[in-house]
Amino acid sequence: MKFCSNCGHKVNFEIPQGDHRVRAVCPNCFTIHYENPRLITGTLPVYQGKILLCKRGIEPKAGFWTLPGGFMENEESLAEGALRETWEEACCKPVIQQLLSVVSLPPINQVHCFYLAKMETGEFSITPESIEIQLFEINEIPWEDVAFRTVKATLEHYCQFKDLAPGALPLLETAIYPNKPI
Repeated sequence: MKFCSNCGHKVNFEIPQGDHRVRAVCPNCFTIHYENPRLITGTLPVYQGKILLCKRGIEPKAGFWTLPGGFMENEESLAEGALRETWEEACCKPVIQQLLSVVSLPPINQVHCFYLAKMETGEFSITPESIEIQLFEINEIPWEDVAFRTVKATLEHYCQFKDLAPGALPLLETAIYPNKPI
């Protein structure tokens, strides 16, 4: 940020009184501009024991497999965002069963949250965001072609506890840093 979004004046970077972090502060209107992590939300859709994965048609990681998900929008809940993203990426309307994972990515200021979701039917279709969609048995998951570490961590967590009843799976809450194991 170089200019204040309230008045257009050039901002200074300083620690505001009573704060402990450097912030963009407008010396003209005194607005403090806070930057906060972005939320990514999605689902791990399951149909008859198989997991739905989408092959990305867009960057980043075009051509790699992922769970349907994306950035949460204003004026929607985390669950609403997960279902919207699932529809946008797979034309699928699953029913959310429980929050499955919350994975922080401090180096890039993101938090990824995935819900376990049950597909009532096996209906889905490709979209501009997903060039291929497939239901995978757990032993068929293309692990080497999974797009993101957060998705891989969520899939591994689900695979470990898949035999528990929905609602009884433990929540995966972790952070991922470059070059560190999860």
